[in-house]
Amino acid sequence: MDFIERIFGISPDGGSGTFELLLFLVPLMGILLLRMRARRRSRKP
Repeated sequence: MDFIERIFGISPDGGSGTFELLLFLVPLMGILLLRMRARRRSRKP
């Protein structure tokens, strides 16, 4: 997971891939939280 280094030529995380992982996980967690919230609202009478 070093697409930022390849595309932009910079290494914000020192080449470890942590930043790229966060760019993937943060939106994924947001989507999951929104889905959970929508399910809760649909279950309430």
